[in-house]
Amino acid sequence: MSDYPHMLAEAVDLLRGLPRRREGVPAARESVAAWRAANPACRAQLVVDERPGSLLVDYDLLLDHPDGGTVAITASVGDGVPWVVDHSTHWAASRVLTVDGQGLSVQTALLSLRAYGERDRTLHDDLIDFCLIDLETWDDPEPTEEEMQRASDEFRLRRGLRTREAMLRWLEQVGLTPQAYQNHLFALVRANRFRGRKSAELAAEHFAEHAADFDRVSAVWAVGAEEALAVLAGQGDPVAALAGAVAGPVGELSIHVAERAAAELPEPLRDAAEGVAVGPVPYGEAFLFGTVRHRHPARRDRATLAAAGRAAFADYLADRRAKSKIEWHWV
Repeated sequence: MSDYPHMLAEAVDLLRGLPRRREGVPAARESVAAWRAANPACRAQLVVDERPGSLLVDYDLLLDHPDGGTVAITASVGDGVPWVVDHSTHWAASRVLTVDGQGLSVQTALLSLRAYGERDRTLHDDLIDFCLIDLETWDDPEPTEEEMQRASDEFRLRRGLRTREAMLRWLEQVGLTPQAYQNHLFALVRANRFRGRKSAELAAEHFAEHAADFDRVSAVWAVGAEEALAVLAGQGDPVAALAGAVAGPVGELSIHVAERAAAELPEPLRDAAEGVAVGPVPYGEAFLFGTVRHRHPARRDRATLAAAGRAAFADYLADRRAKSKIEWHWV
């Protein structure tokens, strides 16, 4: 094939001109398909390498050689990182976890922990959930600019980062580049989409099966040493006893008065009837004594269904974790 050197030069130019962001991969495939149609003898194949924790991609172009075999052409994006640094570590060395074949890199795991570390969840569950949600959203449409901006605004407001200077200072403090922050927003938008639609899908059924969990309950309870709580329990009226406990010489107690959904109460009080004293019973590393003052059956309104959706989504992820094949590579 006398024009093979010319075709190789064309292939290099084609490869260098392909879009380098993930959302541009479909367009890149179309460009290569059109070029292959014009050069059928080379049987060109495009290989896409999606960088872990990055919106950038790299490409290889595989071409049949006229004398047999395959020629591979690689063109990496000029991002200022030397090739030997960018590719000095095998891909598997940076992988923390694989869930049902979906890998999680060290970089992405650290970013996830920085963003979600305040949640009262175990570290391992957070990382597994990240993989599970990533699997579910892999084929979702790319986030729009409006979605990215809205996610950024909400993220910054939750952390009090109201100025550009404050945001840049925070990025420096946690060791994130602006590009890494954009990568986080990309994943956050798709995760929020999935959480919203899955919660809405599961909410009604969950409420029907667990309506009592969403009863509005007014309760009062104390947490502390068993001996001190036994003194309160012996006074007859649990509400009066707890009301007087703040000033009484019954040891160091933590007194709580709250009205909330039944499922959000300490476990010993969730199913308790009105006016019945509960405890002292073991509670964490201490003991609990308390009572329910009022219990109102749950109403199937928008707020309650939203709470049911959140609870259902948590159960959904727990079930997925239990059924998934999980391999820890670094932990």
